[in-house]
This record gives sequence, C-alpha cells and structure tokens, in this order.
Amino acid sequence: MDVLAALLPSAGLLVLFLLLIRSILHADRRERAAEAQVRRELRQSRDEGPGPS
Repeated sequence: MDVLAALLPSAGLLVLFLLLIRSILHADRRERAAEAQVRRELRQSRDEGPGPS
C-alpha cells in the first residue's frame, strides 16, 4: 500500500501532463484547419475576381 501511495502523485502528474499535451495538439490541429480554410477562401475569391470587361 505504501508503494501505491508513493506512486500516486507521479501518476497524477503524468495524467495532467498527457491531458495538457493532448489539448495543445488538438488546438494546433484546429488552428491549421482554420488557416487552410481561410487560404482556400482567399484563393477562391482571387480566382473568381473581376473578369474581362
């Protein structure tokens, strides 16, 4: 039982660290997707620009 009590704080910190890294990676993925969407929209609007008069 003493071993479990000794390892519990380290295991708790590991879980918190993994949750933090996971949230950072998810935020990065969402940011990259949003940036790609903006680039697509800009490219599309540039390609659909005013035609010859």
